[in-house]
Amino acid sequence: MAITDLPIFSALRTRMKWHEARQRVLSENIANADTPGYRGHDLKPLDFESHVKAAQVEGVTALRTDAAHFATRPPSGAGPFDTRRITDFETTPEGNRVVLEEEMMKVTANQMDYQTVATLYSRGLGLIKTAIGRGA
Repeated sequence: MAITDLPIFSALRTRMKWHEARQRVLSENIANADTPGYRGHDLKPLDFESHVKAAQVEGVTALRTDAAHFATRPPSGAGPFDTRRITDFETTPEGNRVVLEEEMMKVTANQMDYQTVATLYSRGLGLIKTAIGRGA
Protein backbone atom coordinates (compact mmCIF):
# COMPACT_ATOMS: atom_id res chain seq x y z
CA MET A 1 0.00 0.00 0.00
CA ALA A 2 1.28 3.44 -0.89
CA ILE A 3 1.62 6.09 1.79
CA THR A 4 -1.00 8.24 0.09
CA ASP A 5 -3.54 5.37 0.25
CA LEU A 6 -3.91 5.72 4.01
CA PRO A 7 -7.48 6.66 4.99
CA ILE A 8 -6.49 10.00 6.53
CA PHE A 9 -4.84 11.12 3.28
CA SER A 10 -7.84 9.94 1.29
CA ALA A 11 -10.11 12.04 3.53
CA LEU A 12 -7.84 15.07 3.11
CA ARG A 13 -7.78 14.64 -0.69
CA THR A 14 -11.58 14.41 -0.75
CA ARG A 15 -11.79 17.56 1.36
CA MET A 16 -9.46 19.42 -1.03
CA LYS A 17 -11.58 18.32 -4.00
CA TRP A 18 -14.69 19.53 -2.17
CA HIS A 19 -13.10 22.95 -1.61
CA GLU A 20 -12.14 23.11 -5.31
CA ALA A 21 -15.73 22.33 -6.32
CA ARG A 22 -17.06 24.89 -3.84
CA GLN A 23 -14.72 27.53 -5.26
CA ARG A 24 -16.21 26.86 -8.70
CA VAL A 25 -19.78 27.23 -7.39
CA LEU A 26 -18.96 30.43 -5.50
CA SER A 27 -17.23 31.84 -8.59
CA GLU A 28 -20.38 31.17 -10.63
CA ASN A 29 -22.42 33.03 -8.01
CA ILE A 30 -20.11 36.05 -8.24
CA ALA A 31 -20.09 35.93 -12.04
CA ASN A 32 -23.90 35.97 -12.08
CA ALA A 33 -24.30 38.70 -9.45
CA ASP A 34 -25.96 40.97 -12.04
CA THR A 35 -28.00 38.29 -13.80
CA PRO A 36 -31.73 38.95 -13.32
CA GLY A 37 -33.51 36.20 -11.40
CA TYR A 38 -30.29 34.31 -10.54
CA ARG A 39 -30.28 32.53 -7.20
CA GLY A 40 -26.95 31.62 -5.66
CA HIS A 41 -25.89 28.05 -4.90
CA ASP A 42 -23.50 26.47 -2.46
CA LEU A 43 -22.30 22.94 -1.75
CA LYS A 44 -23.75 20.90 1.05
CA PRO A 45 -21.27 20.20 3.83
CA LEU A 46 -19.02 17.21 3.24
CA ASP A 47 -20.15 13.99 4.98
CA PHE A 48 -17.42 13.62 7.61
CA GLU A 49 -18.91 10.57 9.33
CA SER A 50 -18.20 8.26 6.39
CA HIS A 51 -14.52 9.29 6.47
CA VAL A 52 -14.36 8.66 10.21
CA LYS A 53 -15.82 5.18 9.71
CA ALA A 54 -13.42 4.42 6.85
CA ALA A 55 -10.42 5.55 8.90
CA GLN A 56 -11.29 3.56 12.01
CA VAL A 57 -8.83 0.91 13.03
CA GLU A 58 -10.30 -2.38 14.22
CA GLY A 59 -10.86 -2.24 17.96
CA VAL A 60 -10.58 1.56 18.09
CA THR A 61 -13.77 3.59 17.98
CA ALA A 62 -14.69 7.23 18.41
CA LEU A 63 -17.00 7.75 21.36
CA ARG A 64 -18.84 10.84 22.49
CA THR A 65 -17.98 10.77 26.20
CA ASP A 66 -19.24 14.25 27.07
CA ALA A 67 -22.32 16.19 26.01
CA ALA A 68 -20.05 19.13 25.11
CA HIS A 69 -18.26 17.08 22.43
CA PHE A 70 -19.27 17.48 18.80
CA ALA A 71 -21.60 14.84 17.42
CA THR A 72 -20.36 12.99 14.33
CA ARG A 73 -23.75 12.95 12.61
CA PRO A 74 -23.90 14.91 9.35
CA PRO A 75 -26.90 17.08 8.55
CA SER A 76 -29.80 14.98 7.27
CA GLY A 77 -29.67 14.34 3.54
CA ALA A 78 -26.26 15.94 3.07
CA GLY A 79 -24.22 14.08 0.48
CA PRO A 80 -20.76 15.11 -0.67
CA PHE A 81 -20.64 17.63 -3.50
CA ASP A 82 -24.42 18.15 -3.62
CA THR A 83 -25.53 21.71 -4.19
CA ARG A 84 -28.21 23.56 -2.33
CA ARG A 85 -29.93 26.87 -2.97
CA ILE A 86 -28.97 29.78 -0.83
CA THR A 87 -31.93 31.33 0.93
CA ASP A 88 -31.07 34.96 1.62
CA PHE A 89 -33.43 37.71 2.53
CA GLU A 90 -31.89 40.28 0.20
CA THR A 91 -33.28 40.38 -3.30
CA THR A 92 -32.56 43.00 -5.96
CA PRO A 93 -35.41 44.50 -7.99
CA GLU A 94 -34.40 42.15 -10.84
CA GLY A 95 -34.90 39.12 -8.57
CA ASN A 96 -31.22 38.37 -8.06
CA ARG A 97 -30.34 36.98 -4.62
CA VAL A 98 -26.54 37.06 -4.76
CA VAL A 99 -24.94 39.36 -2.17
CA LEU A 100 -21.37 40.04 -3.32
CA GLU A 101 -20.05 40.77 0.16
CA GLU A 102 -21.31 37.44 1.48
CA GLU A 103 -19.95 35.55 -1.52
CA MET A 104 -16.53 37.15 -1.14
CA MET A 105 -16.48 36.19 2.54
CA LYS A 106 -17.33 32.59 1.59
CA VAL A 107 -14.58 32.59 -1.07
CA THR A 108 -12.02 33.84 1.45
CA ALA A 109 -13.06 31.29 4.08
CA ASN A 110 -12.99 28.53 1.46
CA GLN A 111 -9.46 29.52 0.36
CA MET A 112 -8.23 29.50 3.96
CA ASP A 113 -9.81 26.11 4.63
CA TYR A 114 -8.26 24.69 1.46
CA GLN A 115 -4.83 25.98 2.48
CA THR A 116 -5.24 24.39 5.91
CA VAL A 117 -6.13 21.00 4.44
CA ALA A 118 -3.31 21.20 1.87
CA THR A 119 -0.82 22.03 4.63
CA LEU A 120 -2.05 19.13 6.78
CA TYR A 121 -1.70 16.81 3.79
CA SER A 122 1.83 17.86 2.88
CA ARG A 123 3.09 17.93 6.47
CA GLY A 124 1.50 14.57 7.20
CA LEU A 125 3.29 13.06 4.21
CA GLY A 126 6.53 14.66 5.35
CA LEU A 127 6.20 13.19 8.84
CA ILE A 128 5.53 9.71 7.51
CA LYS A 129 8.44 9.92 5.06
CA THR A 130 10.73 11.03 7.89
CA ALA A 131 9.47 8.20 10.09
CA ILE A 132 10.25 5.55 7.46
CA GLY A 133 13.63 7.10 6.73
CA ARG A 134 13.09 8.61 3.29
CA GLY A 135 13.48 12.20 4.44
CA ALA A 136 11.09 15.06 3.82
